[in-house]
Amino acid sequence: MEIHRSLEPVQPAGGCALALGYFDGLHQGHRAVIAAAKAWAEANGAQPAVFTFALPAESRIKGRRLLSTREKHRRAAKIGVAHYFAPPFEEIRDQSPQQFVDRILVGCCGARAVFCGEDFTFGKDRAGNVPLLRRLCAERGIRVEVVPYACYEGQRVSSTRIRAALEEGQVELANAMLGEDYCLDGAVHHGTGRGHVWGFPTVNQLFAPGQMIPRQGVYITRVELADGSFWPGATGLGSRPTVGGEGITCETFLPGFTGDIYGDEIRVWFCRYLKPTVRFDSVDQLKEYVFSAARSAEDYFRQHPEALNAKTR
Repeated sequence: MEIHRSLEPVQPAGGCALALGYFDGLHQGHRAVIAAAKAWAEANGAQPAVFTFALPAESRIKGRRLLSTREKHRRAAKIGVAHYFAPPFEEIRDQSPQQFVDRILVGCCGARAVFCGEDFTFGKDRAGNVPLLRRLCAERGIRVEVVPYACYEGQRVSSTRIRAALEEGQVELANAMLGEDYCLDGAVHHGTGRGHVWGFPTVNQLFAPGQMIPRQGVYITRVELADGSFWPGATGLGSRPTVGGEGITCETFLPGFTGDIYGDEIRVWFCRYLKPTVRFDSVDQLKEYVFSAARSAEDYFRQHPEALNAKTR
């Protein structure tokens, strides 16, 4: 997948079938829009593409991020996007609807057909809507297809609904709407080192600025290491109350794993919320709590061996 981070003209060979949207999470609704673009591209000799935009980490225009930028790119490539246009929001926010169509859809992307959701808006102050998009594109010979909302359990799939599910610890609901498990990706950082002393060394990661943090507690996770191997994990999100920690940490215990992976880029996939974090009176109680969570993770993957296989996710 080619990633384009500016509005410099690209004009892919054969033109683009272009999916439009912010695509935070690349959830089932987003995937339906991209799938429609991909199907049209394959039938008409075009290239499947996405047009979105990049927001500063501190921006709250679209809420806290569900995925890192790198993870969004990986998922987009996995579902068949050939060109991923993501200029900074500042480059597009002041363009009128007509400028958006002429400069971006035509001039930059070479769009032959565009695909969007029912509530798509564009241009400065969201002045453009689907009817205006249809009119402007028809005048320029561009096909417009509006893809119906995706639903799950009778309700519309949305990034807002997914965030709410994660905030409540409803990971399986969030994962069903995402179409691929929620995950935290990033480098392994040095922690306090207490885990090594106590007999359960943990893998420590940081949430990126602007990224949402799910409900605090302990989760069953599967962990993808830099070498491509997968391990059951017990992941704690919280403030480490027993040892007086500060801030929200993501610490994962990998039962049976030994090795030095500091600095490695890994992914922690959240499979099930297990229990809340609590304060213990002793380190021995904390150790038993951690090992109990690890046993639960191992039991979960023994019962769902396919869930540990990356090819099935």
